Amino acid sequence: MPSPSPSKAPAIVWFRQDLRIDDNPALSAAADSGAPVIPLFIWSPEEEGDWEPGGATRWWLHHSLSELAETLARLGSPLIVKRGYSLSVLRDFAKEVGAHAVFWNRRYEPAAIIRDKNIKGALVKDGIDARSFNASLLFEPWQVLNGKNEPYKVFTAYYKAATALVTPPAPIEKPKQLLAPAKKLGTVSISDLMLLPKINWTEGMKEAWKPGEGGAKENLEIFLSGVIDNYTSDRDRPSVVGTSRLSPHLHFGEISPRTIWHAVKEIDKSPQGREGKSTYLKEIVWREFAHHLLYHFPLTTKAPLRPEFERFAWRDDKQLLKLWQKGQTGYPLVDAGMRELWHTGWMHNRVRMVVASFLVKHLLLSWQEGSQWFWDTLVDADLANNTLGWQWSAGCGADAAPYFRIFNPVLQSEKFDPDGKYIRRWVPELAKLPKPWIHKPWEAPAEVLKAHGIVLGKDYPEPVVDHSFARNRALDAFKQLKAVPVK
Repeated sequence: MPSPSPSKAPAIVWFRQDLRIDDNPALSAAADSGAPVIPLFIWSPEEEGDWEPGGATRWWLHHSLSELAETLARLGSPLIVKRGYSLSVLRDFAKEVGAHAVFWNRRYEPAAIIRDKNIKGALVKDGIDARSFNASLLFEPWQVLNGKNEPYKVFTAYYKAATALVTPPAPIEKPKQLLAPAKKLGTVSISDLMLLPKINWTEGMKEAWKPGEGGAKENLEIFLSGVIDNYTSDRDRPSVVGTSRLSPHLHFGEISPRTIWHAVKEIDKSPQGREGKSTYLKEIVWREFAHHLLYHFPLTTKAPLRPEFERFAWRDDKQLLKLWQKGQTGYPLVDAGMRELWHTGWMHNRVRMVVASFLVKHLLLSWQEGSQWFWDTLVDADLANNTLGWQWSAGCGADAAPYFRIFNPVLQSEKFDPDGKYIRRWVPELAKLPKPWIHKPWEAPAEVLKAHGIVLGKDYPEPVVDHSFARNRALDAFKQLKAVPVK
């Protein structure tokens, strides 16, 4: 690293979804220049197009920014926080501080790509060195293409091509110190951004999560110290800690996929653990696939990738949608998942698939409604992952589940929550109900319900739809579409 020189014009590091110090290419490039470093965060939610941050995202952002600010202050240069349109703020601020460079890490959402391209062009015209870096992906979306130089639409083929392409580079070490600018700069406080809700509904999220780079490292350590050994089997069991719980940390850039990839690769475990490593790394590449698709097919945030689904006759039933959102469908596993989401801002991935399938195939409500609800309530509301997951569930996207795959919520519950532990936690009105009725209380004998003080329709709802009826209705509706194979 060159010797720092306070006489040099400063470099601005524009933080976005890269709220970390370790393996942060933009921050390291600024520090390596030997110039004063000015970390900057700009709050500009209106620039996100149709996808302004939801309430859960804003709560997480507040706490993650607070930790980042403390870390940067310890390194020597405090975080500057501004509000306004990014281009205007960057140009005005660069002029104010006499910056020679603005560095940032790339984002890949459609609105961000357009914005960043315009910003880079404007800054270059101003005579400023404007550079962006890859900090959030193992592979750039344009790196992995098929033999026809086209994007992949099937994960297996993408996975083989991506992992054969190049070994992800090792993480970059964090700067040991940052040289602060010569004068104190104006900033708004993080609390001034008003990211926290006026009505406190976040207690469950506080109990479940520790936003920030420190929390990301803790979750990675917990995962690698034992959870990964049984990942292949336990990842589908919502009642146990069987996953990494790193998804929100990845979304906010509190940890990089390179850090995770190399940390997983380096652990030496039993054959069972090695299977867990392989399975987990495949999930990391699935995240890459999601960003690959969003980059090449930006309209899929609202429109199906498979065009025949544009004419699918989704139902419009606001009451049913509300019952699904609030976990009042009468199907215990579905309701448990939706209540976990509301309370903690997160839902187990196996249960996400079940509740998504239930919305689009049991209720025939559109995947866009589900995608929007997840966006508003998830702390890991990532546009690429959210879009891919919902289009997969609806059968209208890349590598999509076939239309005839309709999850039976009872069988899913019996298989992946056999003792009903997950249901008992999130649907406490059924907590005392024994197996097998915990999975299907509407089939429980009257004397069993009475013995446990449960009146269906009063203490817990009757099913909003019969599974067999819903399955046949969905099959008929999906068969009406003229199949168009995904290339």
